Amino acid sequence: MKLALLTALNAARAARQAAVLVTNMTSHAQRLVLGHEVAADALAEALDGALRSGKSGVIEHEGTSYFLNVQVPPVRLVVIGAVHISQALAPLAALTDFDMTVIDPRTAFASAGRFSGVKLLAQWPDEALPQIGGLDRYTAVVAVTHDPKIDDPGLVAALKAECFYIGALGSRKTHARRVERLTALGFTESQIARIHAPIGLDIGAVSPAEIAVSILGEIIRDLRKKPLRDGTHP
Repeated sequence: MKLALLTALNAARAARQAAVLVTNMTSHAQRLVLGHEVAADALAEALDGALRSGKSGVIEHEGTSYFLNVQVPPVRLVVIGAVHISQALAPLAALTDFDMTVIDPRTAFASAGRFSGVKLLAQWPDEALPQIGGLDRYTAVVAVTHDPKIDDPGLVAALKAECFYIGALGSRKTHARRVERLTALGFTESQIARIHAPIGLDIGAVSPAEIAVSILGEIIRDLRKKPLRDGTHP
């Protein structure tokens, strides 16, 4: 690999940008395609599929073989609220390779004893999010405190960052009030509609563990069914 390509690939990795190194297996020519460039590329369909799966491999296009070396940022799960559902989510996130962080300023809830081995920030979202590098399109955000003072800043940040998944706990009545608050902050109807509320797949979940399963299932569905290209809505 040429030094310029390696430098560009490392820069994309540092910036949490998706990228595919395309190698022509006949000529051995190489080029780097960043996520936001995929749609205009001759191999757009194959590149899009590779980014969605996150898997490298060989593809055929018009009689030529190409090796696609895929680089996608690790998918993160940021949970606003150190509640029972969050505790149930933690082992599930670990099993499915999500890098999970829990944020909650309420120190009675956000304790190491309740979240052993989990990244935990006992701070307000506005203070905590910059410490984890902010949010991006490769981040899922789940707000579960039922307290607008804590949940809303996380949801606002998630909407602005166009996170691939945004979900919030609460009834339809609770969400209606949430919509009013977000509308007052200047968000459009289509932006607010990206929030999954009520949160989780409709599987009749009742207990915190069942709700956690429904939430993670919904996150995985969105992750696998929607392209995560930089510069586009997932």
